[in-house]
Amino acid sequence: MTRLVVGFAGAAAVLALTGCGSSHRAQAPATSTSGGGATTPPTSTGGPGALQAEANATAAGDIPDNQVFLVFRNGAAGYSMKYPEGWAQQGSGKHVTFRDKNNIVRIVVSSGAAPTKASVQADVGGLTGTHLQSGPQAMTLPHAKAYKVVYSTESAPNTVTGKRVKLVVDRYYVWKPGRLAVVDLGTPEGVDNVDAYRLMIESFRWS
Repeated sequence: MTRLVVGFAGAAAVLALTGCGSSHRAQAPATSTSGGGATTPPTSTGGPGALQAEANATAAGDIPDNQVFLVFRNGAAGYSMKYPEGWAQQGSGKHVTFRDKNNIVRIVVSSGAAPTKASVQADVGGLTGTHLQSGPQAMTLPHAKAYKVVYSTESAPNTVTGKRVKLVVDRYYVWKPGRLAVVDLGTPEGVDNVDAYRLMIESFRWS
């Protein structure tokens, strides 16, 4: 009888330890941009995480020169911006994403003070899984002042080929009193969207 009790207690202890070990190894999944591609968790300063491509999605080609652009008016978040006709929209209000395969544009609006070089540097420094290609640069857009940084990320490996997609992202911090928009314009490496993305960010206007 004594041996039976001891054996049962030992088995229970092993099961308890196994359960604890599984719990410890569990990790939170990456946040999703409402179907608009993966993104890392928010930065340590509370800003939006970095964009990531999806390795299992077909990488989009260049945005054609004859692309038609429409104006997206977001009354809830208080801005308007052009986007390519035919791109899928996910989200609404203060968090909106437009995408065409792995061409991804995301606009996240929040309340906040005017960005500075130091605050932008701190926010970008809190992005996980990124490589900073160019640091904060102050600039004046046609309708607002902004800071620009460029970073890159790599997707998870393709489930069949094992290949990863490198995404190069132009990030803009656009401010007006009381409101801050973080605009990420992501392009797969090797795709040239420079002119189209310039048109889009220069069309950004607070309402």
